[in-house]
Amino acid sequence: MMWKAVRAAALFLVLVVLGLVLRTAIHIHRVGTRDEARPADVIMILGAAEYRGRPSPVLKARLDHGLELFLGKKAPRILTTGGAGGDPVFTEGEVGRDYLIRHGVPSEAIIVESEADSTAYSTAAAAEIMRRMGLRSCIVVSDGYHIFRTKKMLEAQGLKVYGSPRPTSARTDLREWWLCVRQSVGYWLWNIGIRI
Repeated sequence: MMWKAVRAAALFLVLVVLGLVLRTAIHIHRVGTRDEARPADVIMILGAAEYRGRPSPVLKARLDHGLELFLGKKAPRILTTGGAGGDPVFTEGEVGRDYLIRHGVPSEAIIVESEADSTAYSTAAAAEIMRRMGLRSCIVVSDGYHIFRTKKMLEAQGLKVYGSPRPTSARTDLREWWLCVRQSVGYWLWNIGIRI
């Protein structure tokens, strides 16, 4: 009798967690399709893979979108993020900076966070840099599925945050939903103090 009650309670808990994760994933997908770009103190471009000093296609697309926002005068500064990711020479943040300089952004307009190895650490480090510089608002540039969790982490640091996903071809395939579910799990783990 007691085992039945325990199993029923465990099943109920699993269903509640699954429902929460799926509901959040749907919200993540919706948020990832909205461009909220408006004037802010800085454009924050989240890192992605780099290959021996060259941005990966994903990082390049993020950098190009951030550059477009900068040229459109949405913010006077750009903050690039991302650590080494296993590369002994280059970091994502530095590769981003170099790419933007080659495309006409003055070096003094670029801030680099080049230590972090995860979204949680990137947002914490970027928020600390912004606080020290007196910057209170940012436009976050990343992939659509990544915007929601990043915004929540930065807002928890007291910042005003607007999401601006990099342009991609509209997809509703299983991979896109899987990425939203993963971000949902990451968001809820962060909420209970597990940083990934």
